[in-house]
Amino acid sequence: MGEQVRISDSALELPGGATVRFMRTLRLPETGTHPLPPGLGAFPLRRVADHPDRAPAEWLGHGGVLLPVYQREAMWLSFSSPVPVALQIGVGKVCAVSGRPWSDRLGRDPQNYVVLPLQPWLDGINSGDGTIRQFVAVPLGLGATVEGQVSGEEVWGGVQLQVFELREEALQRWRREQARTYDTRGVKSAKTAKTAFGAALPAMAPGGGPVPPPAPTASRPAPAMGLGAGGRMVQEVYRDDRPLSDWRTEPSGRVFVHLSTVPQWRTITGEPAPRSPVDRAAYNAAGLPWFGYYDADAEDLAPAEPLAGVKPVGDWLGDDEQPWQPVAPHQVQQLGDDPGSVGDGTW
Repeated sequence: MGEQVRISDSALELPGGATVRFMRTLRLPETGTHPLPPGLGAFPLRRVADHPDRAPAEWLGHGGVLLPVYQREAMWLSFSSPVPVALQIGVGKVCAVSGRPWSDRLGRDPQNYVVLPLQPWLDGINSGDGTIRQFVAVPLGLGATVEGQVSGEEVWGGVQLQVFELREEALQRWRREQARTYDTRGVKSAKTAKTAFGAALPAMAPGGGPVPPPAPTASRPAPAMGLGAGGRMVQEVYRDDRPLSDWRTEPSGRVFVHLSTVPQWRTITGEPAPRSPVDRAAYNAAGLPWFGYYDADAEDLAPAEPLAGVKPVGDWLGDDEQPWQPVAPHQVQQLGDDPGSVGDGTW
């Protein structure tokens, strides 16, 4: 599929130079609307192909990477890119932006991708009106995932990423207008830092990935983890302001990110998993920052209709045993423009 996706410790490098990190964070309550929670470090990433004797056979077929996640743990995706790229994000092969089924083509009605570096991060599914619903890890089989509620079945789990680059003439035009059109204001350095390229991931063919190494007969069944919808937070998913014809029609890279349970991570990689994130009370007691971000030059996408009816994971798994500790106003750091008033609001 052209250029390869690469991994370096906790960072994925995609064609075009785009970088994606999966950040650990605090899970929000499922009532109210909240500022962006802080990052508590990146999830570690490992290549599935490096563990042919221990990874599930279906994971070897998809290729890609795995990361360890606790049930009900929340995450956000951190993005950076030196040039504009269009990034599709699937949660169990449901588009996190449009709520529509996964597609190998960019779409504008509704928009089924985000544009980097305009979109510095994404913390959850698009709920419109300047808000998202937090990504929260839940097991498949209960119907709690976004995949299960939107598609009616839970088959894929995980996260899917696919990147499209600009056509050459559009890229050259952007370079001439770079200073005026794409000013990222140093925002990305406020939450995460860029890392270097690492080992290459195998390229994935459109029909379902590379031919995997022979799977041993003792290969264990795949742990079944996907992403559900958690609390609501203030975050815009920005509209692409360029013609769809500026983008290449074929993706230049894609990767399947498998969500491993902590025991499965230890079995597959032989490594201990990170400890569960610090509790909210301790974080707030330390006075550490939460974030707000706003870009007056960008336009928020409309609510994604298929995602509007997605119920929070608490409706399926019960209430969180950990009481919510309110965030003090002085802990919210504003990034980007002055926001003004914000209401509550394949493989």
